[in-house]
Amino acid sequence: MRSVARWARTLRGDEGSAAIEAAVILPSLIMFICLAIAGGRIVTSGAKIDAAAEDAAREASIHRTAAAAQSAAHTAAAESLNDQGIRCASTSVNINTGGLSVPVGQVGTVTVTVTCTVNLSDLLLPGVPGAKTLTSTATSVVDQYRQRGD
Repeated sequence: MRSVARWARTLRGDEGSAAIEAAVILPSLIMFICLAIAGGRIVTSGAKIDAAAEDAAREASIHRTAAAAQSAAHTAAAESLNDQGIRCASTSVNINTGGLSVPVGQVGTVTVTVTCTVNLSDLLLPGVPGAKTLTSTATSVVDQYRQRGD
């Protein structure tokens, strides 16, 4: 009888349950942390791409010709992304310089759209895409009294 009671206590004991709980909870916790890192990388990269678009738009708006504005915007966007440590798998900078062709005395705008594909494959998360394409658009006003180029 005594051995049956001891055997019953052994079956009801919770030895080893901590290991089982850890085995169940730990992978979920690791995945949650990796998802938080991926989300943080996307949000941070988005803010830095916004800043690059604003820098490029401002730089384009102070030039007098469309060709100079486009060249300056491309350079400003690339420098801004590089200075902020963003490494894009692919980058695209589109500039609308229509505001540079309006007559002096009228308000014009220059709009720049920066598209960057951010790499996420180094996180090794199942279900998370290997890359995320982020796009930001910024507009800058052209000085209405500044002389325009041809």
